[in-house]
Amino acid sequence: MRRNIYVWVILTGVTLIYSCDRSVRSSEKMQVVAENRIFQQPDGDISLKIDKAECYHDMTDPSSNTAEWSVVVSKSGRYNVWLSSATKDTTDLNYKKTVLVSVRDNRLETLPICDRVVRNTGEVSGPYYRADSFMGSLFILDTGVYNVQVISDKIIPKNYKPDGSSADDETKLLSVLLTPARR
Repeated sequence: MRRNIYVWVILTGVTLIYSCDRSVRSSEKMQVVAENRIFQQPDGDISLKIDKAECYHDMTDPSSNTAEWSVVVSKSGRYNVWLSSATKDTTDLNYKKTVLVSVRDNRLETLPICDRVVRNTGEVSGPYYRADSFMGSLFILDTGVYNVQVISDKIIPKNYKPDGSSADDETKLLSVLLTPARR
């Protein structure tokens, strides 16, 4: 009888340890997911940097290069969408194809042009400038978690080293910014 009690205590202990270990592991997984999410800033801006995105690159056909973020939206409403690019030539950003930004059923597609040049920013250094391009606006109906996706030939891998011989090397997409539209 005593032996049965010892076996029961040992089995119960092993079961508790195993279940606690599993709950710790699953909470660790949940933390990782939460760490990969982008949260809306208190002023309503949603800043999406390419280097923080999950990316797909095909350098033989870069028109399908994709960046995607998981974004927690805390304020619904209309948002203006801006692209920021690092470029050597602010008069021609050298995008070969249109850029597609999608948030659920909302899609914006346009060929970026330089709407404003931002100087003295820590994001780029000479001989590059930061050029911002207005994409348009979209409406986010509800709060919650959204996947934001951008498809562009100017989503370049971090380790890509341009040879400097073509116009393709003169522009790189840096980020996407969603700002609340104001009346």
